[in-house]
Amino acid sequence: MGNPEQFGKTYKKLIDASNCVVVAPDYQLSIEAPYPAALDDCYDTLLWMKSHAKELGIREDQLMVGGESAGGGLTAAITLYARDQGEVNIAFQMPLYPMIDDRMITESAKDNNAPIWNSDYNHWAWKLYLGELAGRDVPSYAAAARANDYSNLPPTVTFVGDLEPFRDETIHYVENLRKAGVPVDFELYKGCFHGFDIIQPNAEVSKKAISVFIKSFKYAVDHYFAEQNTKS
Repeated sequence: MGNPEQFGKTYKKLIDASNCVVVAPDYQLSIEAPYPAALDDCYDTLLWMKSHAKELGIREDQLMVGGESAGGGLTAAITLYARDQGEVNIAFQMPLYPMIDDRMITESAKDNNAPIWNSDYNHWAWKLYLGELAGRDVPSYAAAARANDYSNLPPTVTFVGDLEPFRDETIHYVENLRKAGVPVDFELYKGCFHGFDIIQPNAEVSKKAISVFIKSFKYAVDHYFAEQNTKS
């Protein structure tokens, strides 16, 4: 669901905070093509950014990735994929309330009837995204929570509401990153449902979440770099 234009306000906040360049890939949705179509689209975009850094006016040692919900899941997946492929290095990742565990075995993912996104919607979305892989041996590039190795991933910022299905898988993801030595800024917001910051941007908790997120992003711009190994 959705398109890049929906998140224009988020892009503007990032640009205002750092004068960065935002590239938003219009990746194929699950209803059009299941995994790995969206991952391939995003990875190809990342490689394109690396090879066109000078043309875009960006630093090739500060390529950062981010997204919300399914986009957050793609963010977590693409950092794993990029690390393993060794073609492009990512300086920072921003997987916000990410969709990363198709197994739906955590307490928050089971029988969750929260507003906006619940267990039924989640089950349907995973089935659509995975296609023929659903219920089988799903790779970590499709569901990042299935990864066994979180080492050498980029510094991370994320947050999640405590009412939503992705709460526990996000917490576990953060714990695994930290165990692997990855710097992580993480916030859990009480009484918040999926996508609360976008749906109710004027709520005080949403303003706080956005402010903390932007602060972490600004810190990343000043402190996190990832030199590229080769030109492509």
